[in-house]
Amino acid sequence: MPRTRTLRPARLSATDLFRLGGSGLRARPLRAVLSALGIAIGIAAMVSVVGIGTSSRAALDRALAQLGTNMLTVAPGNTMFGEDATLPDDALPMIERIGPVTGATAVGTVAGTPVYRSDRIPAGETGGLSLQAAQLDLLTTVGATINHGTWLNAATANYPAVVLGSAAARRLGDVPSVYIGGRWYRVIGVLDAVPLAPELDGAVLIGWEAAKQYLSFDGHATTIYTRSVESQVENVRAVLAATANPESPDEVNVSKPSEALTPKRAANSTYNALLLGLGAVALLVGGIGVANTMVISVLERRAEIGLRRSLGATRGNIRVQFVSESLLLSALGGAGGVLGGFLVTGLYAISRDWPTVVPDWVIGGGLAATVAIGVIAGLYPAIRAARLAPTEALAAA
Repeated sequence: MPRTRTLRPARLSATDLFRLGGSGLRARPLRAVLSALGIAIGIAAMVSVVGIGTSSRAALDRALAQLGTNMLTVAPGNTMFGEDATLPDDALPMIERIGPVTGATAVGTVAGTPVYRSDRIPAGETGGLSLQAAQLDLLTTVGATINHGTWLNAATANYPAVVLGSAAARRLGDVPSVYIGGRWYRVIGVLDAVPLAPELDGAVLIGWEAAKQYLSFDGHATTIYTRSVESQVENVRAVLAATANPESPDEVNVSKPSEALTPKRAANSTYNALLLGLGAVALLVGGIGVANTMVISVLERRAEIGLRRSLGATRGNIRVQFVSESLLLSALGGAGGVLGGFLVTGLYAISRDWPTVVPDWVIGGGLAATVAIGVIAGLYPAIRAARLAPTEALAAA
């Protein structure tokens, strides 16, 4: 007895699905363009709102960073007997080993060594200037800049050369050299005012090794400046004293985090909530537009659906056809929206002198959201189209 073979409908390849979805869009190009435009506007609104908000936040963060929101200072306190304490010689390298610390540097006061503009100045007229031995990375850590001249380097830090703070330069005047400890020291540079470390404005800065060699500097840091990962500032502060002086952490003074850190975090939280809300609304509008287009498409294409069913197309084929068409429509609108939103963000940021920042998750999320919108918005019309019987669809047409 011959065996009967069960006929199974052929499965459509990805290429077939793409062509099938594209044919539906090409049949009604104006409607497809307008629908894709609606999605593009929604996605562009989301990307531009998030991008502009993120760029604005980056500009705000840049401004607040100048207030030292992630900088802490470490200084010696007093011993239990009320005497001045000192930081251990290895305090700075120990602090640099703290994980969230991104930078650390130090200055040390060269005590009992006044600075004069001339060897003719009476010993008592010091002008209130302090002499500080400085590490070479001081400028980058505290955010200082050179007004004119140059900063200490590996060569000049070992020789009689100094850099003046802004206030020290005003008091000393335009002098090529200063007189310190019976020796002339060449002035190689002058700093601008340092908002994060105003104590440096009235200081005369000399290289660490030169201070040891020429001025009998003991090598103990009197102030250590640290920069940390902003989210870990409080945690870093909690361990700084014990790290700087493990034997006597109570003899170490650690500054409090900048008061600007709280409003900065509050601003970031507000931005995040605003951006998520506006983005969700934009995506919802785009999804409703796609769903509306696909429902109307099903009503207008009943004859096509009935004919395809009569020729052997299964309900699954019909569902896949309309879902792929909806997906393609959303993808086109989403790609255009992401590109448009990026351009709007860039132009607006440039006009405001902001950094242009569009997070990767916005671009990826915008495209992923359009795919999800396409599937969800096309699912009901696809199921509705698949339920139409061939005779019913042909009769209604």
